[in-house]
Amino acid sequence: MSPLITASQSTAPRRRRRFTVRLLATLFVLAAFVPGGGARADDLQPRPGRRLLFTEYGQGPNRFVELEAAGKIVWEFAPPSTAVIFQALPDGHILFGYGGKPTGVREITARGETVFEYVSPSTQVFGCERLANGNTLVAEQGPCQAVEVDPQGKIVHVTPLTTSHADPHLQVRNVHKLESGNILAAHEGEGAVREVSPEGKVVWEYTGVENAGDAQRLPNGNTLISCGTQKRVLEVTPTDEIAWEFTAADAPDLNLTWISSIQQLKNGNILVGNFLRGQEGKGAHAFEVTRDKKVVWTWADHRQIRSLTTVRALGE
Repeated sequence: MSPLITASQSTAPRRRRRFTVRLLATLFVLAAFVPGGGARADDLQPRPGRRLLFTEYGQGPNRFVELEAAGKIVWEFAPPSTAVIFQALPDGHILFGYGGKPTGVREITARGETVFEYVSPSTQVFGCERLANGNTLVAEQGPCQAVEVDPQGKIVHVTPLTTSHADPHLQVRNVHKLESGNILAAHEGEGAVREVSPEGKVVWEYTGVENAGDAQRLPNGNTLISCGTQKRVLEVTPTDEIAWEFTAADAPDLNLTWISSIQQLKNGNILVGNFLRGQEGKGAHAFEVTRDKKVVWTWADHRQIRSLTTVRALGE
């Protein structure tokens, strides 16, 4: 005769199964997070419709990488020597500085073909910008100066830049020519941002921004600064007041390490590059943040790259 089974005994296995399912689900959720409460980095991808172009640099290969909206690498290019800063041009070309021997600026097509090149007599070049008149602005280090060259590579103007940093490697990073004709330059080694006249006279400066890699003048007259190892993005007024800032404390799960690039997007948000130097495998490579400090999306795929410097959203 079969043993008598009570109602409570018959439901016990089902309760154990439900408990096991719940436990496994809980463990799965916990596994998707890293200490600090942030989502696991390699599960985060750009939102649909956002294509990225960036320079990988550090422990991985130094290369340009284009990432489609789904997170797949669709194009890559190896520069002739160290490249960490670039400009994505409207026609799909890429303008970048390269800091080896020789050093200079090169423009390439989407196929990697060179269509413009300026070989600099300076010690090293990283920053550059294509101007509205078709000329190219070059940030030369050793001596520290902004050199404007025409499409044939002929120098048309030289603006001396002021820095107290003797080592050419860290004298200046990105440079921009303003509507006034002045030059806005980020001096990484000194931790300073300066606006100078075409003749090199300092007309405005903001100091105390460690490893500043870029500074961009906004339409409202303020200046947006990537503050390197201070782990923050800063907007300052012409009178040196902080109008807005985003710091590591605003989003601990991003593991802000070295704010290496900034891009003001058409929707008013900011695309930020986070150089994970010494923190490879942890946190976000890039993220988009609103002015009310809401992180719209992050990209942190550590299987495809180790760390990046400059990142740009294409089509902006």
